[in-house]
Amino acid sequence: MTATPELDAPVVARLSTLDRFLPVWILVAMAVGLGAGRLIPGLGGALDAIAVQGVSLPIALGLLVMMYPVLAKVRYDRLDTVTGDRRLLVSSLVLNWVLGPALMFALAWLLLPDLPEYRTGLIIVGLARCIAMVIIWNDLACGDREAAAVLVALNSVFQVIAFAGLGWFYLDVLPGWLGLPQAALNISPWEIAISVVVFLGIPLVAGYLSRRVGERAKGRDWYESRFLPRIGPFALYGLLFTIVILFALQGDAITSRPLDVARIALPLLAYFAIMWAGSYALGKAVGLSYERTTTLAFTAAGNNFELAIAVAIATFGVTSGQALAGVVGPLIEVPVLVALVYVSLAARRRWFRTRTAPATAPTPQES
Repeated sequence: MTATPELDAPVVARLSTLDRFLPVWILVAMAVGLGAGRLIPGLGGALDAIAVQGVSLPIALGLLVMMYPVLAKVRYDRLDTVTGDRRLLVSSLVLNWVLGPALMFALAWLLLPDLPEYRTGLIIVGLARCIAMVIIWNDLACGDREAAAVLVALNSVFQVIAFAGLGWFYLDVLPGWLGLPQAALNISPWEIAISVVVFLGIPLVAGYLSRRVGERAKGRDWYESRFLPRIGPFALYGLLFTIVILFALQGDAITSRPLDVARIALPLLAYFAIMWAGSYALGKAVGLSYERTTTLAFTAAGNNFELAIAVAIATFGVTSGQALAGVVGPLIEVPVLVALVYVSLAARRRWFRTRTAPATAPTPQES
């Protein structure tokens, strides 16, 4: 980035044409994906077949293109200012690994008591904490890039260590204690580690090396004023490509069962609203800046649907209700979190007027 926008400036006036109509582009991408998956016979199966170790290569490509520009903007020499912020780290761990899974478990049972397959799929979604798309939502909302890099890395470590154990607890142990029907989850830490490496590790290493090599060869001023603006738009191009592929993979399943999709959407909408608003309130209560409060909120509200879908398909099958619940996730998350980006930008003017944004705060035009 080259400058920090004034907090009093109108939000829309600071947006580029691409950013200003982002909700439109995303809705178009969703429609294209759904239409292609519905109208082109075998497209979903063909795309899903292009995978290595259960990782969809088209999705991996889209996420790499989407995340690389944002991670290339991170000032890695500032990460120590994030790792020393215990308020941020402890809040993130509690929200992501205690409250988030518990909230999704409660909402799934409250709102889907008669639909065990969808209920199980949503619980799996609640366990898969976001390590991919949250990077771009945070950047669009002018969150703290360095904090986002640290928190997604932290989520990645906990995902490898805790996902299988939490799945066993929420699908088997806790329902047994409460006298509810139980389910089982068969997933190895190795499979989760592959997902983390592909969806976070590759773009993170690429971003880090770009900054190191670029600054060493040309200097920080050239890197941030010349190189970053050139690659910035590719973040949104990658996002739109990923959305098209995600929805094309399951377009037929989504469009053929609209009532089921609506039932699954209800707990998801409640989950995103509660997690985002609760995280925002917590960040402000413990005295975090706008940038870190925003990062905390988006990293807590987002989910790793790529992992959730892969786990549901591997355990219950590609045509299962559990897989459909995972697929409906991004159908709801994408437009909701885009809307919350604009809510965040507006909230900055109302709640953080007296704060001064740091020099590294991103602007929407650079996303």
